[in-house]
Amino acid sequence: MKNLTKTILAVIGFISCALFSQQAQAMPMPSGSIRFGGAVTYGTNAGGLNALTNTADAPNGLATATFVMEWNSSDVAGSTGDFSDIPPETSVNMAGPWVFNPSTPTPGLWSVGGFTFDLQSCTIVSQSNSFLHIKGIGTLSGEGFEPTTAIWNFVSTDPDNTFGFRSTTTTDPDAGTTAALLGLALASVEGLRRKF
Repeated sequence: MKNLTKTILAVIGFISCALFSQQAQAMPMPSGSIRFGGAVTYGTNAGGLNALTNTADAPNGLATATFVMEWNSSDVAGSTGDFSDIPPETSVNMAGPWVFNPSTPTPGLWSVGGFTFDLQSCTIVSQSNSFLHIKGIGTLSGEGFEPTTAIWNFVSTDPDNTFGFRSTTTTDPDAGTTAALLGLALASVEGLRRKF
């Protein structure tokens, strides 16, 4: 009789687990990097919004630039990982104007191949008459992927206002939740085994 009770309880426990458990299936996060290149028209807000169409003619070149007024061209220069299906020279949609001084969140800063990057913040690493380097962080989203934190670098040189842009995804480590839940389940099974 005691063995029959154990068997019945085991079957009820198994059926309960099967009926009431939910499968947690997270969407994958995009991984890899993508690089863009092209040309831009910078602006400065010194004395109003003015275009720096040719920074070589401006007394301080790129040193006075505070935003990208217009993306004259922007194309994919290379890609890895989940971005590798996007061929080189694919045109990239860029949001304008992009104000980088002061740092301004810019939804949809770029989009290409079903991916969109929403800028959260940026920091000017180096800015001189002939060189501009900006680093930042934002959220990358794409169909079929979990929104993911991405870091990026923007580098521009004078006199032709060309730029290079590289975005790389980062991954948030699992905090051990899966292992903790498994451990809790095994401890519960052991507790029930000892009781019956």
